[in-house]
Amino acid sequence: MAVDSNPQIFGYSVIGDPRALVELANTKMPFGKYQGQLLLNLPERYLIWILDKEVANGKLASQLEQMMSIKLNGLESILEPLINRRY
Repeated sequence: MAVDSNPQIFGYSVIGDPRALVELANTKMPFGKYQGQLLLNLPERYLIWILDKEVANGKLASQLEQMMSIKLNGLESILEPLINRRY
């Protein structure tokens, strides 16, 4: 029996790309009220608002959605050690 090197649940990678997590932890908001702030430090209400308005697209929109999911599940602490880290 072969071992799946990238197991998935509901189409999402269980393991994920560690470089993507480091990048997510260090991504700053490029515009708006919180320009220059780490996405990790954005208030949930702002994430909800900006996702609802659909003003971000592409990679940033995906990162904002990931950050919202992380915050809603109280998992910010998994990203905090990755701040200012390089992969």
